[in-house]
Amino acid sequence: MTDFMRGRRLRGSAALRDLVREQTVRADDLVYPIFVSETATDFEPIGSMPGVSRVPEAKLAALMRELHAEGLKAVMLFGVLAENRKDAVGSDSLNDKGLLARMVKTAKQAAPDMVVMADICFCEYTDHGHCGVVHDHGVDNDATLENLAKQAVVAARAGADVLAPSAMMDGQVAAIRAALDASGFSHLPILAYSSKFASALYGPFREAAGCGLKGDRKTYQMDPFNGREALRESLADEAQGADMLMVKPGVAYLDILAQLRERTLLPLVVYQVSGEYAMVKFAAQAGALDEKRVMRELLGAFKRAGADLIITYFAREALREIAAGTFKP
Repeated sequence: MTDFMRGRRLRGSAALRDLVREQTVRADDLVYPIFVSETATDFEPIGSMPGVSRVPEAKLAALMRELHAEGLKAVMLFGVLAENRKDAVGSDSLNDKGLLARMVKTAKQAAPDMVVMADICFCEYTDHGHCGVVHDHGVDNDATLENLAKQAVVAARAGADVLAPSAMMDGQVAAIRAALDASGFSHLPILAYSSKFASALYGPFREAAGCGLKGDRKTYQMDPFNGREALRESLADEAQGADMLMVKPGVAYLDILAQLRERTLLPLVVYQVSGEYAMVKFAAQAGALDEKRVMRELLGAFKRAGADLIITYFAREALREIAAGTFKP
């Protein structure tokens, strides 16, 4: 007779471990980010993100069909605009014939059964790389709200299934919700980048998306050392009408994700950002770790902390393992 718990009883074989595993990652959980370039003539590898390329606009439809055949259920689109067409307010993204509208329309028509999420922001379309209208005192919150509302309607008209505002302007969810409702798109959901931190882990993304940022975004993105503020931001977005909430980045903010899971019934999304992806890739190239095992461990950690969806550059690799039945610790 023993007086202590023997956890090893449930770890004795692979079949038993599979039977009692608490979390799993499914194809339905994954969202794949895509960088769509209007100037590229072929896939352009991104040096700081091994395995990720900018996709030529002309080849987006073929890629979407390929992803659908692989079993992917959702994508997040980011535009890479020609430098000479960027301006102070990102006006190309406010145009029904601009890159944002074109890529959303192309993606949705090529794979109607897939969920097409449109990033609603201006950093990819402005010549200063900020997420909104820049005035003498910095990014003007309320002027940016007007443009975010217009941009969201442009994406909705093009066929986006989900609008995902990432600019971190106060009141952006309410402004976009009102504009969508007034334009006949009350049925479309908003995925709010609600706890988005001013992180150093975004570096490779800025290369990928061609964001020539001047300065930093610390006045509107969140202080990485603040946890209660993150929860307040997310719950404010829920009150404004958000349908899903996001924590970004992922690994360094699992505490925020777990605490938010306890406070909301909305679906939660985590973005495993470019720097997180790059660290695993380069460490694996150096022989410091097993890339596939680490990928599985990190994606599993997001689910364990409370995420319903994971936006990740590992999506295609994870899908292959899920299909093969090898996505296990």
